[in-house]
Amino acid sequence: MSSELQRWVQEAQSTGTLQGLPEGHFIDGLAVASADGGTLDTLDPGTGRVFARFAAGQAADVDAAVLAANRALKGPWAGMAPAQRGRVLHRVAELIRANAARLAVVETLDSGKRLSEALGDVAGAANCFDYYAGACDKHQGDSLPLGPEYLAYTLNEPVGVTAHIIPWNYPLSTAARGIAPALAAGCTVVAKPAEQTPLTALMLADLCHQAGVPAGVCNVVTGTGRDAGAALVRHPGIHHITFTGSVNTGIDVMRAAAPNITRLVLELGGKSPLLVLADADLDLAVDNVMGAIFENAGQICSAGSRLLVARCVHEQLVARVVARAQALSLGHGLRDTGMGPLNSHAHLHKVAGYVERARARGVAVRTGGCVRADPQTGLGWFYEPTVLDGLAPSDEAVQEEIFGPVLCVQVFDDLGEAVALANGTPFGLVAGIFTRDLSAAHRLARDIDAGQVYLNEYFAGGISVPFGGNKRSGFGREKGLEALRSYSKSKSVVARL
Repeated sequence: MSSELQRWVQEAQSTGTLQGLPEGHFIDGLAVASADGGTLDTLDPGTGRVFARFAAGQAADVDAAVLAANRALKGPWAGMAPAQRGRVLHRVAELIRANAARLAVVETLDSGKRLSEALGDVAGAANCFDYYAGACDKHQGDSLPLGPEYLAYTLNEPVGVTAHIIPWNYPLSTAARGIAPALAAGCTVVAKPAEQTPLTALMLADLCHQAGVPAGVCNVVTGTGRDAGAALVRHPGIHHITFTGSVNTGIDVMRAAAPNITRLVLELGGKSPLLVLADADLDLAVDNVMGAIFENAGQICSAGSRLLVARCVHEQLVARVVARAQALSLGHGLRDTGMGPLNSHAHLHKVAGYVERARARGVAVRTGGCVRADPQTGLGWFYEPTVLDGLAPSDEAVQEEIFGPVLCVQVFDDLGEAVALANGTPFGLVAGIFTRDLSAAHRLARDIDAGQVYLNEYFAGGISVPFGGNKRSGFGREKGLEALRSYSKSKSVVARL
C-alpha cells in the first residue's frame, strides 16, 4: 500500500469519512447546491452509518444542467478538432491516476466494495478515458462508391446531450464507460449517479473540468431516481439516454423517453450461466467461479450467478467451491478482506429473502445463507457467500436476478441440455464456458443467447470489447468502438458532379 493510499485509509478508518468530499451538483463547471437547498445522506455499507451529505436534486436542478449542456453543444467543445478532444481526454486519464488513492477510498466508503476492487475500478476508468482519447480522431465516416458522376460520403455527428443513469454497484467505472465515449464523439453530458453512491461521479466531473473539458460539457446532478432521474429521462433537451439498472426501472425509462423519441442504450442485468464441461481444468474453473459470483459480493450485472456443470464432475467441483466460499472472510472494504458488504440494508433484506424462500422450498443450501455483520465491529450489511445446489430450471432463484453472493448450481448431461439451461431464463447478458475442447466451446458460444461469451476466463476482455445484453438484459452496446456509434448520428451526403 502506497503512503498516500495508507494516509487516506487511515483518515477514513479513524474519522469514518474524508474531509473535502463533494456536496453540490456539478453544473456548468461549478459545484452548486440544490435549488431548494435539499440534501441527502450517503451511508457506508461496511458500518451502516452516514459518512457524507450531498445535494438532493429536483427537476429545477436537472433543467439547469440540461440547459448548460445544450449551450455547451455550441461552444468551444464543438469547435475542437477531434485530436484536441483526445488530448483533453488523455489528461482526464492522467488526473484519475494522480487521484487514484482518494478515489478508491471514497468508492469503498460509498459502495462498500473491497479496496482492491475499488483500485481496479479506478484503473479501469483511467484506461477507459485513454482508449476513447485515442479513438477521437479515428471515428471516421465512409466513402460510398456510387459511380464517377457522384460523390457520396457519411459523416458521424455527435447525437447531442446525453443522459447517463449510473448504478450503485460500479459507480466510477460505469460513469467512465458512458461519459468517455460520449465526450469522444463530441457530445455533452448530464449524469445522474445512484443516490446510494453519488460521490465519485462528482469527483470525475471535476477532474474532467480540471483537464480542460469546457464548462457545461460534463454535468452531474445527484438525487433520487424519483426526483432527479425521472426528470432527466423525460427532459425534452436530452437526445440520448444510457441507463444501467433493473429491468423494471429500464421499462420506466423507455416509457419516459418515448414521447420525446429519445434514443436509448439499456443494460438491465442478467442471470448469467457459467458452464463447466467434463473435460475442463477444474482448478481454473474453481478460481473463475469464485470471482464470477463473489467479487463485489455478487453485486455485478454480469455475475456468473448460475453454475451449470457436467454431472460427472458436479460433486467434485461444487465441493471445492463450497470449501473456498467457507474460507472467505467478511469485513469492511477498507480492510480488503475476502468479501465486503452489500450496498444497503434494503438490498441485504432482498438477497436474504431469496435464500430463505429457496430453503423453505427444500433447495439444498450447501454453504452460507445467513445475514452477518463485520466480525470486527458488529456493524454493516453482510451476507455469507452462499451456494444453492440442485436447482430446477423453473426455480425462482434460477429465473430471477438475486444480485448478491448467491451461486445457483444446475446439472447437465449433454451439450444440448447445457444450451437449454443456459438459455432458459429471460436474460441474455453474458455467459462463460470452461472446457479444453475448443470446438465444443465455439459451438456453445454460437448457440447461447448472450451479448458476450467468455471462454476459459470469466470477465475476459476489457474496455475495447463491446458489452451489452439480449432479451431482458437490454439492448445497445457499450465499450469498444461500438459505443462511439451509440453517441453518434450518421449523416449521408450525395452530390452529383
